[in-house]
This record gives sequence, structure tokens and C-alpha cells, in this order.
Amino acid sequence: MVRTANAPIGAHQRVAPVLPVALPPGAFRAGRMVRFSDCDPAGIAYMPRYLDMLNGVIEDFFPSALGLDYHAFIRGGTGLGYAGLHCDFFRPTRMGAQLVVTALVARLGGASATFVLHVHEGDDEIVRAGMVMVSTSMATGRPIPLPAPIRSALETYLEHCR
Repeated sequence: MVRTANAPIGAHQRVAPVLPVALPPGAFRAGRMVRFSDCDPAGIAYMPRYLDMLNGVIEDFFPSALGLDYHAFIRGGTGLGYAGLHCDFFRPTRMGAQLVVTALVARLGGASATFVLHVHEGDDEIVRAGMVMVSTSMATGRPIPLPAPIRSALETYLEHCR
């Protein structure tokens, strides 16, 4: 089974890269260069650094695409951590590569949002990541419903990308 650009990530599906033009034209995109500090001694992006890069894209997505202050939710006691992460690597990424990350919302749950991030270098998709963000109470560490402003903005974004 080949996953489509907007399908949720699952561990037992075969994945095929997609071209950037196959993604919704109005989707949020962020540029990022692969830095020396992102790489192993061979000059290839070290996979755990991708998770940090992709979390940075989500932090940028909130104000740029949703009009929301990501950090204000955290300072206000709402955790926006991840309960699930999955990455498919199509080829190595070298130091100095100019990447474009497209953020899509694949699913909204009661306390969660599933993001699919497509990482391209030129027309080549080099990484696809699924990230399940869960809204939690920072006081208890337990899941809480997605705050209404986040849910509303994500629903609007989903419609915008259809």
C-alpha cells in the first residue's frame, strides 16, 4: 500500500516519495538549511536532529499558518508534546542542503493533532514525518482537549489545504 501525501503514517505501509507540486498549494512551507551542527562526521544529517528541525517547523507553523502563539500556550500551562513520531527517509541529506518543509494536518482527535511533514530538497522528497501532538495539562501531565483556538485554527487550515 502506498501512502498518499495526506495519509496518516503507519509502520507497515510502503511509502513513495511525492513531488512538491502534489501537495496543496496553500499549505504552510518553511525553508531550512542543513547545518554543520545537524550532521554526523560523514556530513550527513543525523536523524535525531530531524526531529528537532521538524519541531521547529511546527513552532513556526503556529504563528505563520494558524495565527497563534505556540509558546503562549505552553507558558499558560498547556503542553504541546508528541505521543508519536514516525519518519521515512528516502535518501541521505548532506550538509548545506536547502530544504523546504510542507506541514499538513492529517487528523484531529479530541486531545491530539496528527501532522504530516514533507521535506523536499528541490523536487526530491527526502523525508516524510508523522508527528502526533497531544495537548496536555502541564500541572498533571494528563491529556486535555485541544484548546478551542487551536482546534478552530487547525480545522480552518485543514479546509484551506483541501
